[in-house]
Amino acid sequence: MPYTIAELMEANLLGVFGERDDSKREAKAAEIYSFEVTFADPEGVATGREALTAKAKELLDGAPGFVFSADGPVLQTQDLGHLAWTFGPADGPPVARGIDIAIVKDGQIVSLHTLLK
Repeated sequence: MPYTIAELMEANLLGVFGERDDSKREAKAAEIYSFEVTFADPEGVATGREALTAKAKELLDGAPGFVFSADGPVLQTQDLGHLAWTFGPADGPPVARGIDIAIVKDGQIVSLHTLLK
């Protein structure tokens, strides 16, 4: 069953970037991203699922005990999704805020951009 844009955005945030278990993260990535997905953030551009999941792992490994949370609803139009998020200790205020913007084709994310607030 294909994912909606809202489901893809939430799975990206929680099922990939928020997932600490490597095998679960990689399985979710295989479902929601195209094979040659591009991911751009202030540090640069990564191409492909492996590179994207490696970025997620590196981020989580560097912030033990931190969690991602949605910071509002998914906004969408046509093939584009937008989701604001926070990142910080599970039991404290966030230390970072950002926005993910994705382009979706054939039920998968083909391009993902992360903006930091």
